[in-house]
Amino acid sequence: MNSIQATHNQIAVSVVKETAINTEQTLDTSMLFAMGDVINLEPRREDNSNETIGKEEADYIYDNGALVNYTANAEKAMPQHFAFFLGFGLGAITTSAKGDGYEHLITPLDGDLDDDRSNPSFTIAQRYGKTIAKRRFASMFVDSVTATFARDAWVKLSASCKGTGKYTDDVVSETVEALDTATSLTLAANAVAGGAGAGNAAARLDNVQNIVVELATGVWTEVSYTAVSDAEPAVITIVAPGAAEATVKYKILYRPDEAAWGTFPARVVESPLRVSELTVNIGGAWSGSAFVGGKTLTSEISSLEYTLANNGECQFVPGAGGDYAGRYIRQGRTQMIKLSREFKNFIMQQHITDNDTFGVYAKAEGALYDETYKYQVEMIFPMCAVMTSPVGLDGKRLSESVDIKVLEHTTYGSAIIKVQNLVAAYVDAA
Repeated sequence: MNSIQATHNQIAVSVVKETAINTEQTLDTSMLFAMGDVINLEPRREDNSNETIGKEEADYIYDNGALVNYTANAEKAMPQHFAFFLGFGLGAITTSAKGDGYEHLITPLDGDLDDDRSNPSFTIAQRYGKTIAKRRFASMFVDSVTATFARDAWVKLSASCKGTGKYTDDVVSETVEALDTATSLTLAANAVAGGAGAGNAAARLDNVQNIVVELATGVWTEVSYTAVSDAEPAVITIVAPGAAEATVKYKILYRPDEAAWGTFPARVVESPLRVSELTVNIGGAWSGSAFVGGKTLTSEISSLEYTLANNGECQFVPGAGGDYAGRYIRQGRTQMIKLSREFKNFIMQQHITDNDTFGVYAKAEGALYDETYKYQVEMIFPMCAVMTSPVGLDGKRLSESVDIKVLEHTTYGSAIIKVQNLVAAYVDAA
């Protein structure tokens, strides 16, 4: 039986980048996101109300294709979420062995990936409910990422993704001509999803979602249907809608036998990250191999938030086709860190007075994946500066909210992200 329970939703992605824009990549990993994360098309439709149509109101809709805007929320973020979203969001990644697992070194991509993509793109698909539908979206881009480390909480990661709007559904609308007295309809070629044999009869029936018939021009009437064969093409048993022995059109909405992309891959199981296992150092320097000096902050931190914004745009350009965009251009990457802490000293205020720069380091650890190495995320920002640091109250205690701008270091760049887990590769194939 079909279910519209959102807990039945599933999301699968390609952790390897697409070879070109609007070229679907194989879905290789299912991922856990918040139950309310639903991927939707944003149709670019407009009416003809501003044209000389001889009427007061519009009488036609122009279909200008669609785009996709989707926010993925990992409320119990794992290293794989950081590797995936920051790998695609920053764009450059190299992987090396680390014990039984791997270390993924992520840095900002210098310039554009190719003529049509500033950043690498991935393919994503969602199952809506239990068997209602699946939809695959090509060329999704990570446009922004926010990682939140709050006291006594799981690490959270949110990623805003933009897509070109190219998609594939696993639901088919097929038109069949037959008599209005017909008691069965035969599809052109497809079997109906659900499986063979009498035991799957109910599932096949569920996967036929609607049948309508045009008994009068432009008037579509619903048709009752009672059974679906397991043949290919399938035969659908219906209740005859008329008695005139006239040839009419039937529209059948159904899910055919699943395409290869519709079989979602397994999830990668990792330990989520807790903020109690977070290390933060501010004021030190990155030597190229280690973060040295600085001050380690502990219980004084109430939260640390990192934000990446690519400020990108999916563009409809010549040669791409009218149904979806053919280009994603990054308009200018920016990164910020927001630190909320107890006002225990004047360090941050002095940084503003001195107008100096410093490094920021954060590491979140999870469980061991072998005898030596842990699931973990290290974030290194070689050159930063305090923008604002207003003093306020947290309950009855003094606090300050520090806005830190991530700058681009001449030698080490703006960000160095290291993720350890058991996945062999992200973005580039292993």
